[in-house]
Amino acid sequence: MKIAVAVDGSDNAMRAAKYAIMLATYLPETSLEVIMVIDLDKAKDEYLLTQSAESLRLNRERKVHPIIELAKKQQIDVETTILKGKPSQEIIQYVNENAIDQLVVGSRGLNSFQEMIVGSVSHRVMKYVKCPVTIVK
Repeated sequence: MKIAVAVDGSDNAMRAAKYAIMLATYLPETSLEVIMVIDLDKAKDEYLLTQSAESLRLNRERKVHPIIELAKKQQIDVETTILKGKPSQEIIQYVNENAIDQLVVGSRGLNSFQEMIVGSVSHRVMKYVKCPVTIVK
């Protein structure tokens, strides 16, 4: 079985990752795939705030590294996939094109009005992926 977790470095994503790792520990022969999407709209601002491409790469690695270490401590096979584009679209396309059995995503906890105005990655992903989705608040 393959579980994927979408992360962005936020506390919500870390909670989702911990939940995905917990799931993987209970299911035999399960691997974990950590998916991070570099939002190109935000990447320009992020690049301007960093001093070099190397520091930008290290900053992104810092967001994923704790999750990888936690999975390894639980003896879970883990892979990392970095995508570029609009997060919801990239996650949907990747999960639907690869053999993902379960997707775990974090939620920012937007109320219905906020979600209607700004949208929600977790809500869009839940609607369009072809596998079960667990949303962790």
